[in-house]
Amino acid sequence: MQLGIRIHDTAKLPFEERIAQVHQLGFTCGHLALSKVIDEFPITDEALTPGLAMYIKNVFAKNQVDIAVLGCYLNLANPNKKQQAETVRRYMAHIRFASWLGCGVVGTETGAPNETYAYTPECHTEEALHTFTKNLRPIVKYAQKMGVVVAIEPVYRHIVWNPACARKVLDEIDSPNLQIIFDPVNLLDVENYGDRQAVIQEAIELLGPDIAVVHLKDCAVREGRLLSMGCGLGEMDYVPVLKFMKEHKPFIHAVLEETKPENNQRVKHFMSRKYAEV
Repeated sequence: MQLGIRIHDTAKLPFEERIAQVHQLGFTCGHLALSKVIDEFPITDEALTPGLAMYIKNVFAKNQVDIAVLGCYLNLANPNKKQQAETVRRYMAHIRFASWLGCGVVGTETGAPNETYAYTPECHTEEALHTFTKNLRPIVKYAQKMGVVVAIEPVYRHIVWNPACARKVLDEIDSPNLQIIFDPVNLLDVENYGDRQAVIQEAIELLGPDIAVVHLKDCAVREGRLLSMGCGLGEMDYVPVLKFMKEHKPFIHAVLEETKPENNQRVKHFMSRKYAEV
C-alpha cells in the first residue's frame, strides 16, 4: 500500500511547507481538502484554474506525494434547490480541477435529505437513496467527460449507509468513473458494532472490485457511542482489510484518518507493521 494522511490533520503550516512536511513524515500520498489546507489564496470555483492546478501539482510532485483524494464532501441530497445547484457547480469545478491536477479521485460522502446534512431516520429510506442516485448521475456523467473518477464513501449515518446500498448505486449508474472510497469504520455504528466483522466482509465481497482508495482509522464503543480514533488506539481488527488490500489492490492509496500531529508517526508505524504481518 501507499500510506498517506489527510493533509488537514498535519501541523498547520504555509501550503508549500505543509506538503514538504508530509514527505518528511514519510507519507507518500495525501487527502487534499482545499478549504482545510490552503489559506494563502482563494480556492473559490472561479479560482480553480489550470494554472493553480499545475502549481499545486508541482508542489506535490516536488515532495514525492500523490494526491490520492481531492475532497468535495458536500450534500448531494439537499432539498433546497438553490443550495443544491450551488453544490453541483462546486462538484463540477472540483472535477475540472482534478482533470488538470492529476489526482486519484474526487471523493465525497453521500449526504442526508435535509439542509443541515444531519442524520435522521429518513437517511435510510429508498426515497433518499433514489434522490441521491438521481443527483449523483449528472456529476458522474461530467466526470466521464473530464476523464476523472468520482468515488463515494459509504457512511452508516448517511444515505449510502451499507454495502448493499453502495452496490445498488454503482449498478444503477453503471460507470467506470464511479468508484468507492472504503472506510470500514464509517460502515459501523452502535447498532451494528457487534456484527462489525460481517459488515466489513460484506463490503469487501460486494464492493471489492470498485474500491479505489482506503481510509484507515480505529473505533471503539464508549458510553453507548461509537468513537473514531487513530489506528491502534481502539478495537479494530485490520487483518481482513489489510489482507484484501495486499492480495487484490497492490500499491493502493491508503489514507490515515483521525490522526494528530503528536501521534501520526506512531499510527503510521503501527499500520506499516500490521500490513507487513498479514
